[in-house]
Amino acid sequence: MEGIVPDKQETVSHEPNFQKQYLEAHFSKKGRAGKVVTLIKGFEGETENLKELAKILKRTVNTGGSVKNGEILIQGNFRDQIIEKLHAMGHEVKRIGG
Repeated sequence: MEGIVPDKQETVSHEPNFQKQYLEAHFSKKGRAGKVVTLIKGFEGETENLKELAKILKRTVNTGGSVKNGEILIQGNFRDQIIEKLHAMGHEVKRIGG
């Protein structure tokens, strides 16, 4: 077989398949100098999968964030957009707080 070149119009999903998760979406500014962050809690699984999910969510809302203590922190109040993305990925998300 000679070098087979894949068709350039072929689309490949770069989002991994996660197991269905039951997550909570919070927002908080406590202990963050008044700056609001969106918190995603309740992820069960490996840390690498949590980091990959955080990367997808940060890319969805075009902002920064991090993973700390098993929680995803996204800079800014993007709860609605993040909940919508998580639902599209097949997760159950409960909105917590204001």
